[in-house]
Amino acid sequence: MLGLLVNEKEIKEIEYLIKREMDEILFDLKDNRIDHIVKRAMEERYKILFTLFRRVASPNECLKYMRSDRVGRKKG
Repeated sequence: MLGLLVNEKEIKEIEYLIKREMDEILFDLKDNRIDHIVKRAMEERYKILFTLFRRVASPNECLKYMRSDRVGRKKG
C-alpha cells in the first residue's frame, strides 16, 4: 500500500483527468467498429479508473459514472 499527500487543487485535477478518460472510454464502448475483445479490455480499464475516481470524487459524482455489468453488452 502506498500513501499520497495531495492538496485540494491537485485532487480536482486528478478527478478531472479520470473523468475525461472515463468519458472517452464510454464513448468508444458505443462504437460498433471496435472488436469485443478490445472493448473487454476497455471495460477493465474503466473499472480501474472508477476505483481511483471513487477515492477522490464525491458520492454524487460517482453515481454519474457508475455502470451496471450489463450496460452495453449483447446477450448470447
